[in-house]
Amino acid sequence: MRRIVRKTASLAVLAAALAGAFASAQAADLPVYKKAPAPAVEAWNPWMIRLRVLGVIPDGGDSTVNVAGVPALSSPNSGLDINNQVIPELDISYFFTPNIAAELILGVTRHHITGTGTLQGLDIGKTTLLPPTLTLQYHFTNFGAFKPYIGAGVNYTVFFNNSAANVPFAGLTVTNLHVSNEWGGAVQFGFDYMLDKHWGLNVDVKKLWLQPNYSATVNGVIPVSGTAHIDPWLVGGGVTYKF
Repeated sequence: MRRIVRKTASLAVLAAALAGAFASAQAADLPVYKKAPAPAVEAWNPWMIRLRVLGVIPDGGDSTVNVAGVPALSSPNSGLDINNQVIPELDISYFFTPNIAAELILGVTRHHITGTGTLQGLDIGKTTLLPPTLTLQYHFTNFGAFKPYIGAGVNYTVFFNNSAANVPFAGLTVTNLHVSNEWGGAVQFGFDYMLDKHWGLNVDVKKLWLQPNYSATVNGVIPVSGTAHIDPWLVGGGVTYKF
């Protein structure tokens, strides 16, 4: 009986040893899987700048002119014409989210004002505009590198360096000119086409509603006043840099 018990114990020890050896061999053959490292998260930078060539196209057709005591020279018989300009323009954008951004545009433009209608040919003068415009935009991000956007906001235009023409025409000479600063609304649409994660191309169109009051003096004594309906289109194209 004791001999049987010893044999049974020996067989059990041998079986355990064989099982351990087999398990070790299997473990050596199996590949070791490690948890993959988490992908690196690119730092979010909300700033973007654009440098554009901007065409400023005023629409002065509804401007009014009131020449004191001379209704024949006043509206609706006469109006104003404001020339187009091409300028460099810088804008700075801040993205609150990948879709929502605020944009501030900065540029200075100088315009030549002449008369229309019964004042056709009268050189009135020149004025310089500083029209900072702030818009809130929605950017569409589901078109890959093509990123269109729309926006709306406000504009405050400062008029400075006003200069009367002092050029005689048909017995009339504008000897003084002043244009008042003015608030206005703005809407825009455009797109960026990103060439890589930093650089891209931009096309942008804005419409401003800008109707400042002005005053002038003709022949040194005749007061003239009215509203200049500038209401420009701002059409630009340039480069984008995303930080």
